Amino acid sequence: MDSKEKFNEAPYDLTVGVSSPSASSGAESLRSKTSSHSSASLRSGYFAKGDKMKKGSATPLILIIATSFIFIIYGLLFVLGIQMDNSNRQTASEKSLSIAEAGVNYYKWHLAHDPADFKDGQEGDGPYIHEYKDPQGDTIGYYSLIITPPQDGSTIATIESTGWTTQYPKVKRIIKAQYGIPSLAEFSFLSNASTWYGSGITVNGKVHSNNGIRMDGTNTSIVSSAQEEYMCGSETGCSPPTQKPGVWGAGGDSGLWQFPVPIVDFDTIAVNFDDMRDAAIESGLHLEDSDESGYHLIFSNDGTVRINKVISTSNIRGYSVPGQGLGSLGQGGCRDTNQVIQSETFFGTYNLSENPIIFAEDDLWVEGTVRGRVTVAAVRFPIQSSNAVIWIPNNITYTAHDGSDVLGLIAQNNIYFAKNIPDYFQVDAILMAQKGTVIRHYYYNGCGGTQNAVRQQLTINGTLISYYKSYWNFGSAPNSGFRVRVINFDNNTLYNPPPYFPTSGQYEFISWSEERN
Repeated sequence: MDSKEKFNEAPYDLTVGVSSPSASSGAESLRSKTSSHSSASLRSGYFAKGDKMKKGSATPLILIIATSFIFIIYGLLFVLGIQMDNSNRQTASEKSLSIAEAGVNYYKWHLAHDPADFKDGQEGDGPYIHEYKDPQGDTIGYYSLIITPPQDGSTIATIESTGWTTQYPKVKRIIKAQYGIPSLAEFSFLSNASTWYGSGITVNGKVHSNNGIRMDGTNTSIVSSAQEEYMCGSETGCSPPTQKPGVWGAGGDSGLWQFPVPIVDFDTIAVNFDDMRDAAIESGLHLEDSDESGYHLIFSNDGTVRINKVISTSNIRGYSVPGQGLGSLGQGGCRDTNQVIQSETFFGTYNLSENPIIFAEDDLWVEGTVRGRVTVAAVRFPIQSSNAVIWIPNNITYTAHDGSDVLGLIAQNNIYFAKNIPDYFQVDAILMAQKGTVIRHYYYNGCGGTQNAVRQQLTINGTLISYYKSYWNFGSAPNSGFRVRVINFDNNTLYNPPPYFPTSGQYEFISWSEERN
């Protein structure tokens, strides 16, 4: 047996040197244990390696999830922060609006106590900054005021208030409010005496009398009387005198009749003619006594007024009710009127833009087309013992009815519509007879004659203010006067009356708006 063969046989002799069944069995047992141990070790090593592989692959996933979660949390916090800031800013904006409103209310109160102060009690032009405090007295914001005083001829003051909080000073709200004192032009008719509106009249505007009113015409606005009852006499068609309600008659809308209401005090609204004359001397046109019959004012649509000096007049007789007005004219009856201009000479031509007030110490004749804003007054001094009148011999019209054109006519005594006026007669103006009335005389056979006594229509676009009863119709036909009468209130003059025209009352709210910051 060679060595190779011996080597191959060696396993049979390794145990005891001989081959036997028990030895063979032990070898098999050893191989089985060795194989089992090796297999177990192999499996154990495999799973241990698998665990390490699992642990290594989970770490990046956890990092990704954690990072995403952090981003989401921070994103949510960021969004919540923005929403919270927006909410706080919105709250601050609402508070700023309330603070701005407080500024407007403060200056409204200020004007009620000092109507002529538009500088917040200071010397500068503003803005005027005030603290805004909470109920505990802590300053939580501020408002800044800019006050724009009324322009010439207007009563409207503008209050611009800007409010902000101390927490968000850049979040501001701005309010602009307008307040104005009503002028006497808030009425179509305003009278201190009893008045009678006949069946042919339509009044589009407020009517007020401190005495009684008989309304047989048509009213489209409030008709008010300061009397619950009054003694109706011949002036309002009662014979014999009869006790009547403050407002009564066959017309209407009666649902708009109101009585009694507070009186309108004519003494408190009396025009200060001295101040008007001073204003005319300083910034308008002052016409001294002409030493003739008076002045003739002819307005032109180019914004000028031509003034002639009236040298002589001719007489037309006319009837007026006794006891109304000043001097001999107030005595009434059939009297000479000297209303027709016979001769006149040129005095001058003036721009209304440069002369918002024309004050004449003489009688006046006024007509033409008004372009611009102006007040014309006829007054003689001394006031207590003198009087002046205004005659309207022809139409007075505006070039526009948007508030850009307005004429105020103020007579110390009466304002008269002449006899020979156009058949369709129109007056665009605010008429005020301070101690007199606005009338057209009664013309009949034996007193001026019947020619042109009856005219077709009277239209007044504006206001008529008189101390005594105003009238122009006589007889139901009428026998003298206008067949149709239409009175239209000019709402442009309520807070924007003619320059230097009298006002009444306190500042009232007109408008409110929020301005962009």
